[in-house]
Amino acid sequence: MFKLFLHNSLAGVVTYTAALRVARFHTNNDFGDWNSAHHPFTFANAVHQALRRVPTVELLRGVFDAAMSVYLNRFLNVPPARLPEPKEIRENPEKLLQQLPDLLNRQQQVNQTGQLVANYLYSGGSAERLMAKLGKLMLRENRDFHVIQEMEAAFRQYSFLGQTSAGIHILVAASRYLAAHSPTMRSQGQTYQIAERLHQGARLFEES
Repeated sequence: MFKLFLHNSLAGVVTYTAALRVARFHTNNDFGDWNSAHHPFTFANAVHQALRRVPTVELLRGVFDAAMSVYLNRFLNVPPARLPEPKEIRENPEKLLQQLPDLLNRQQQVNQTGQLVANYLYSGGSAERLMAKLGKLMLRENRDFHVIQEMEAAFRQYSFLGQTSAGIHILVAASRYLAAHSPTMRSQGQTYQIAERLHQGARLFEES
């Protein structure tokens, strides 16, 4: 039992460290390097989840692999982006959450989004409401598998860390990654709307 606890703790630490690569990713890096930070985080999360289910030595080797990936990617945080601090505590943090969609309507709002999320959580905002909002904002974009992976891994890790500094850093990382990949053409939503209208029997292309 102690070994199981130790393995899970070690995997959790490595996963959190990998998330910090995303949370502290400097926007002066090449855009493609976002995935260089993303992949170790989602890999480490997968290993962590697997170890919770099947604690084996073979899976424990994955923790070492994840740690080496995080170490080799240290150039992504040179210089590191600053982790948002609780500088602006708000009495009504829900107003901050209402600003998030407009923020993600504009390009290159990575740091601003991270700071808003941190201010919201440090002000006592509901992490559950934040995650629901991030999920909704993800769904309106032409999301790809990487974005879905990032959000799932962050939400899963937050479920372990809770409203701690580490937990806040995890959600800051996820929000920064989403902001970096927003806005898209958002054509997927139109595809779903067309499919729904066709299902309901609408004639979309009938001449007027």
